[in-house]
Amino acid sequence: MSQPSIVRTNTAELYDAYVMKNYGRPPLTLVRGLGVSVWDDTGREYLDFTSGVAVAALGHCHPSWVAAIRQQAGELIHVSNLFRNPNQGELARRLVEHAGPGRVFFCNSGTEANEGLIKLARLHGLRKSGEEGKCIKIIGAKYAFHGRTFGGMSATPQEKIQKGFRPLVPGFVFGELNNLQSFVDLVDENTTAIFLETIQGEGGVTPCTDEFLWGIRKLCDQHNLLLMLDEVQCGIGRTGTFYAFQQSGVRADAIGMAKGLGGGYPMGAIWAADKHADLFTPGSHGSTFGGTPLACAAALAVLDVMARENLLQKVTINGAVWKTELEKLVAEFPTQVKEITGRGYMLGLVVHGEPHAYINALRDQGLLAPAAGTNTIRLLPPLITTKEQLDRATAIIRSVLSAKKQTKQS
Repeated sequence: MSQPSIVRTNTAELYDAYVMKNYGRPPLTLVRGLGVSVWDDTGREYLDFTSGVAVAALGHCHPSWVAAIRQQAGELIHVSNLFRNPNQGELARRLVEHAGPGRVFFCNSGTEANEGLIKLARLHGLRKSGEEGKCIKIIGAKYAFHGRTFGGMSATPQEKIQKGFRPLVPGFVFGELNNLQSFVDLVDENTTAIFLETIQGEGGVTPCTDEFLWGIRKLCDQHNLLLMLDEVQCGIGRTGTFYAFQQSGVRADAIGMAKGLGGGYPMGAIWAADKHADLFTPGSHGSTFGGTPLACAAALAVLDVMARENLLQKVTINGAVWKTELEKLVAEFPTQVKEITGRGYMLGLVVHGEPHAYINALRDQGLLAPAAGTNTIRLLPPLITTKEQLDRATAIIRSVLSAKKQTKQS
């Protein structure tokens, strides 16, 4: 029997013909990764400071992570949450160790984690008021990003996210990040929660100040509100502590997490403090794929490597030195660079004007980095990134800024 003919075409043509055009992708096809580097289909190497948008916490194909995935895939992949599996129980225990006394729910993504937080807030409102649909007001922050489901979009006050999908979920209002009074002014008898990213990612790499978080904590305590922190992008060691909010010393009532937790395998989770964990009862929330043996094996491998390789301390030390080096660019290129924001391995290079011309030039020089907000280049290296690799990235950034400066002057 003759073999069927195979029609061969390149990836760009396949995308052009069959993939929905909801992403503005650059002309780049990545085919391999190892550590902090990725390679395209021409064999060119790049430093990957996107980390899959803060997902590849251990970089690409870390041998311990790969071994854990392979072993678990040969034993048990999926059983659903109709049954227990050992990996899920162990992962929940370790997340509680990091977050404090409470319980964990597993899902598949940051958007799902945030959707679960919104549902938790609604249940808290019901407990407060005794009347379903009355106490549903959630106060978020301007320029936030919490996902693209209807709950996530409704909590994300950005026109580019919400346009075309109205009417949205009711009950969301927004204060100005780091302006405590703007949140105080929004609290009323129908308020059930305050929902914040500890560091706004998509909105421009803008951290909550310690003073602001402490003020929000006090406000929540005064009015019996849930303090829900979105640590999807800034959590799991990215800033040098396991959760970014831990640097302020405040406590959360609930945390949403994902991205780096699975190290590249889809994994999300919610932690809720003991006082609020019983809001979810059998049947009130669920996930078919949440917390599978394979997903939890991936996450456990991430936590193992973070501990064994002392990555939190390395991110703290290297990140502080790196930020200091990047801040020199503000003085060197004052007409191009406005400031450096963020912490650890989640930094923002804020430029004067639109960032994509710089991002394209960085890619041409071998450094991949995404945008944030309207004027920020986001720098999200894997947690394994060495000082030498950070220095290499800084040199590329300086080279691009210098070339752009000369072009403007000529």
